[in-house]
Amino acid sequence: MKLELIRSYFPNGTNGILQNSKGIICYTIELPWLNNELRKSCIPEGKYVLVKRYSQKYGWHILLKDVPNRTYILMHPANNAKKELLGCIAPVTSIGGAGIGWESKKAFNKVKDLVYQAIDKGQKVELVIRSEM
Repeated sequence: MKLELIRSYFPNGTNGILQNSKGIICYTIELPWLNNELRKSCIPEGKYVLVKRYSQKYGWHILLKDVPNRTYILMHPANNAKKELLGCIAPVTSIGGAGIGWESKKAFNKVKDLVYQAIDKGQKVELVIRSEM
């Protein structure tokens, strides 16, 4: 399964549209682009494999594998990128501003269910991140 994240960059955050072949799944928020600086920047555009992951802090969530010069880049709920993210991607139901979104848990559960179903069927799940054209 292939997911695509189309980003728009702003000084205070990065907003995106997460979609698959059927259309828009949800929106996303991230930190601003600061040259992939650890814990301060969103990750570089590219192609990443998504896998299941569990932690005490987030429960079951999604890990992006092989992010250049970064570890533990996750997809998990958050509504304010600068206050709640360290490079991760947060699905949101709607955008409230640069790096700000609403109803993240609802959007995350939708994405997680879709990704986990594909993984459980033995499918490889890839996320392609690119800029808005």
